[in-house]
Amino acid sequence: MRSLTTYLLLDTSSGTSPPQDTDALAERLHSAAIQLLRRVRVRDGEPGLSAARLSALSVIVVAGPITISELAATQGVRPPTMTRLVDTLARDGLAMREPHPDDGRSVQVRATGMGRLALSRGRQHRATTLSRRLAGLSRSDLAALDRAAELLERVAGADPDPTS
Repeated sequence: MRSLTTYLLLDTSSGTSPPQDTDALAERLHSAAIQLLRRVRVRDGEPGLSAARLSALSVIVVAGPITISELAATQGVRPPTMTRLVDTLARDGLAMREPHPDDGRSVQVRATGMGRLALSRGRQHRATTLSRRLAGLSRSDLAALDRAAELLERVAGADPDPTS
């Protein structure tokens, strides 16, 4: 496998890299992101918040109020599955249902103060765990990761379909 440095040294004078190079890099980044997230969220389950519940709560906090159908779509699950998940969040006081202001047949889900606090504490814990892991790296490695973070933020915000 090629190192990240190899990808950074590819000739990009045309503005794009050959597809096989970007495909391989995408695979490595995907794998590394999953492994990193798993390592920093090892203890997330302790307060009773599974990865699925944390993910849904995060969307509710950031995008809420949000309908269950919209929330299900963001999480890649069917509405009945999301309804059960929201039931547990509501039961635990982390989210609440409220009438949809424009559609009397629908409800929206909103995070409670306790839900916002739980999400904030989880993020803080993961950031602290990651910071401890980063502390063992050299200054040049930290600078490289800082630049990589900038690039990943740009990629994450990019339109996935460059033809649109």
